[in-house]
Amino acid sequence: MHNIIATCKNQEKTNLLGLSPTKMIDFFASIGEKQFRASQVLQWIHQRGIDCFSEMTNLSKSLRDKLTTIAMVQPPKVSYFKESTDGTCKWIIQVTSGSLVEAVYIPENDRGTLCVSSQAGCALDCSFCSTGKQGFNSNLSSSEIIGSLWIANKHLAQLKQPKKVTNVVFMGMGEPLMNFDNVVDSMQLMMHDLAYGLSKRKVTLSTSGVVPALLKLADYTNASLAISLHAGTDELRNQLVPINRKYPLKQLIAAVKHYMDSLSDSKRVVTIEYTLLAGINDLPEHAKSVAKLLKNIPCKINLIPFNQFPGSDYQRPSNNAIHRFQRSLVEQGFYVTIRKTRGDEINAACGQLVGSIEDKTKRNQRHLQKLASKTTKNAETITF
Repeated sequence: MHNIIATCKNQEKTNLLGLSPTKMIDFFASIGEKQFRASQVLQWIHQRGIDCFSEMTNLSKSLRDKLTTIAMVQPPKVSYFKESTDGTCKWIIQVTSGSLVEAVYIPENDRGTLCVSSQAGCALDCSFCSTGKQGFNSNLSSSEIIGSLWIANKHLAQLKQPKKVTNVVFMGMGEPLMNFDNVVDSMQLMMHDLAYGLSKRKVTLSTSGVVPALLKLADYTNASLAISLHAGTDELRNQLVPINRKYPLKQLIAAVKHYMDSLSDSKRVVTIEYTLLAGINDLPEHAKSVAKLLKNIPCKINLIPFNQFPGSDYQRPSNNAIHRFQRSLVEQGFYVTIRKTRGDEINAACGQLVGSIEDKTKRNQRHLQKLASKTTKNAETITF
């Protein structure tokens, strides 16, 4: 992987990798260059994967020399790469804070989806997510977020069977709307014709429900939206998704409607993500509450059977329970899919991303203490 990592180390230079198209124009204006130079450099960096100014041959030598002095194109460092037997790829990426975050590529017949992280850890502590149990360290910079896509594109092209990223989902580590500016800059690059050129339908932001930021999002992008729902009532969602205590379902649904109404295409729908937990939220009454909540929301529902991780008390529902839940929603008129488990052999399945972070919240320490206490108690019950 060393050949796809930039060699520049001067952190005082401006890293052009994470500059949105508008900020790239501003940068070149600030050094007395014309706007079209920004377009040229965007293409070199994002479409051709070039990180050395000396190779940007349609720039004058004097400009290349100037850029070498004041700027750089520096993606984050790749610490680990693994490809599973089903073609799923996982990168562990070291960010500026020293933490390790993860990006996952999932190939399918007609597309290749890259799941990117937006934070090192997560502050929201959803009870069924291993990332949340690791606590929180830092937001990723725009260069670290878009760097995951830059790295993936360059590396996938080098595989024996080359692959391509056609879709990006902000469903990795972190809550994207709690790193608003850097996530928006990254999405603008993903969707810009001179960068990655992905359509608005192929870039999806997933949120657990940071309502003020979701209301604000409509002013900045028309990307696809996914909501991590996991429950149809406040009582249950308060237990599973703690941010619901601050922004309950009534506020969340209103914010979703606001965002969807802001889109010019009336055929667009929001994706509802629903992790199924055995005996917790997978019963017929839970399906009824979800149907009632979403009855006026154009949506598709993606059911995600829980993926086990160490220390979790939750269990994956039986296949019968999963399909019963699906049928119940389909009978209510909803379009419902069941997400296939991909990459679990390399711990790249949904809900399994952990990475390695210095937990500023001390949540991981408390979680480990809780596990140790539980183990001790269990041991005591079988002592003779």
